[in-house]
Amino acid sequence: MLHALSFDVEEYFQVANLRHAFAREDWGSVESRLAVGMERILGALERHDAHATFFFLGWIAEQHPDWVRRCLDDGHEVASHGYEHEFLWDLGPERFEEDLARTEGALEVAGAPRPIGFRASTFTLTRKTWWAFETLARRGYLYDSSVHPVRHPVYGVPDFEPGISTVSTPEGPLVEFPVATWRAFGRNWPVGGGGYFRLLPLAVTRRAFARLESAGRPGGLYLHPWEFDPEQPRVPAPWSSTFRHRLNLSRSLPRLEALLARFRFGSFRDALVEAGALPRELTR
Repeated sequence: MLHALSFDVEEYFQVANLRHAFAREDWGSVESRLAVGMERILGALERHDAHATFFFLGWIAEQHPDWVRRCLDDGHEVASHGYEHEFLWDLGPERFEEDLARTEGALEVAGAPRPIGFRASTFTLTRKTWWAFETLARRGYLYDSSVHPVRHPVYGVPDFEPGISTVSTPEGPLVEFPVATWRAFGRNWPVGGGGYFRLLPLAVTRRAFARLESAGRPGGLYLHPWEFDPEQPRVPAPWSSTFRHRLNLSRSLPRLEALLARFRFGSFRDALVEAGALPRELTR
């Protein structure tokens, strides 16, 4: 079975936990650390003959177009993560459409085809931003991975289907592929990556994907380049933010390699094609 692997391509200074420390107008003057994580990720994927989806910020595509081309040259999928990592409820419907268009333009200038997949910043596609599905369908997207079917103080749609499903909109259907969760005690628990990948023992993540596989369901995993860079600068922040951001950064690469050695991973596009949720002609 082909599981889906993805990386949200953003700098460490663009994450929600640290946004208070870096004003938007100062981003261009902060030293980039993107290459550190990207080299380690692409090296691991090559060693294990695996592929992934790279959800690029449009801002990153403009500043570092070579990384877009490198991902494409290595056979990976390039998709959209929005332009500046803004939450959907801060954008609103009109600005969201503008944000998508700007990101699509940046990716195309960098050499990528028009993206068919999208992931919102911090999984902010929730019941109150459900209008985003219609916008995505209107702009020709085929799949989304922005709904997290868990209980969380900021995001989440706990009653949403945790597997691959189709969302109907006035502009047409859109496939939704949430990142992986574990069903226990009457609720879905997050096991599909990010901070949970670093917090939970590797055995839990491994068991979760094995359980999905035995049920005949592909799982989705997401990570970030900055999670593969334990040498990144320390940023003054509240204890809770620092803990979530820096926890077990040095373990990300060996844990990823262990999963790549145990399971088959490909892009979200290819996993959806293999699962019959997208047309076969989309296979790379």
